[in-house]
Amino acid sequence: MTTTSFTEADSATLVIERLAQCVGPLPAFLAALVRHVHQAVRETRPTQADWRRAIEFLTEVGHASDDKRQEWVLLSDLLGVSALVEEINTRRPKGATPNTVRGPFYRADAPRLASGADISLDGIGEPLVVSARVTDLDGQPVAGARVETWQANAQGFYENQQPDLQPEFNLRGVFTTDAGGGFSYRTVRPGGYAVPCDGPVGGMLHAIGYPLRRPAHLHFIITAPGFETISTHVYDGQDPHLAEDALFGVKQELVGSFRPDDGTAKGGRWSLDFTFVMVRARKERKSA
Repeated sequence: MTTTSFTEADSATLVIERLAQCVGPLPAFLAALVRHVHQAVRETRPTQADWRRAIEFLTEVGHASDDKRQEWVLLSDLLGVSALVEEINTRRPKGATPNTVRGPFYRADAPRLASGADISLDGIGEPLVVSARVTDLDGQPVAGARVETWQANAQGFYENQQPDLQPEFNLRGVFTTDAGGGFSYRTVRPGGYAVPCDGPVGGMLHAIGYPLRRPAHLHFIITAPGFETISTHVYDGQDPHLAEDALFGVKQELVGSFRPDDGTAKGGRWSLDFTFVMVRARKERKSA
């Protein structure tokens, strides 16, 4: 039997040849991963001790992950991989609202509220009135759309980060668009925040000086029959960290203008007007 010796030059080739004998979609992904990892090792030339430290870091990430905290997702988010996967899978026509990474603080059980309700249950922060509209690409209203929203408080903390300090479901709500595609609610202006550094991922990236700030933003998930779901952010255009969002989510279409109240915002010190543009689901677009 003829054998091929494992060398630096053809290390990836030998592994990929073995993967080619396997079945299913996973071998192709692993082959691409092997090709890039072997290339990175050849470029950076780590010592055995360096590589052991890398393995130890990955081990710590695994140990820190459970049903309440997912360090692997955080690593994917902070290295831009989650944003890339989202970008590949939600390509939309010009003018449509783009998707962004949902983030770890979403709750599926937020209460349904009437349009105009106040989602700030503790009233702490500068009042903000959000007035929004959901339309299709032709500018026609999307009535009856379900709109989920959630956000951090003025100090940059979500309710499920501070269960002992914030009321249950603080700064969360589910609304339904009216016949004109509109909805509104009262809240407080959110604060930006730093990604927590108490785990291996944040700790490692903080130690090397990697940007870990998230600019102030509101989260939205919008669903309607026959349309692609929007899962996105609206960012505060005045936040100084827009250009270095740790999750790579800022797009020009998602930057909102938080304006001082001109007397028409019904009690808000700040107001935000925004339009979300939905696109037809792919099957409907193909048959149109």
